[in-house]
Amino acid sequence: MGRLRIGITLSFCLSLVTIAASSETRKAGLWELTTTMTWQRSPSRPGGEPVKPGRHTSQVCLTREMIDKFGALLPQSRGQCNIVNKEMKPGGMTADYVCSGEMTGKGLLESTWSDAEHSSSKVHFFGTIQAGALRKQIEWTTQSTSVFKSASCGNIVPQALPSDGN
Repeated sequence: MGRLRIGITLSFCLSLVTIAASSETRKAGLWELTTTMTWQRSPSRPGGEPVKPGRHTSQVCLTREMIDKFGALLPQSRGQCNIVNKEMKPGGMTADYVCSGEMTGKGLLESTWSDAEHSSSKVHFFGTIQAGALRKQIEWTTQSTSVFKSASCGNIVPQALPSDGN
């Protein structure tokens, strides 16, 4: 029984050290984020035109708080999405991306980093979105790569952190 307690305690401590070590490898500052979105089930715009997929590159500010809490850049939530069931591991994290409001549903968020200056992520989301008076089913995938640019974010404002259900 004593060995079991020691083993559990050591495993717990090792997990904390692993999480801390993986978060310390991320660099806070300005990152360039390139995201490609594809629709598996797209809502229509008013007039019946489907929403088009696309590729977008932007500059984002990754703060030390984001690194400590999530280890990675996160999708924009606009206050309607939360991160739940987060699991940090060496070189990555997974979580559920749960939204309620205009867009409701759940997606799987996966993020990996190969070193302190490069990362990639993917979100696959299923749900519904308000389209006029109707709710329409949606399914989309975003795949992103990010590259560290500078320790200073300059005039780029960090996005608000989503709530963490863990």
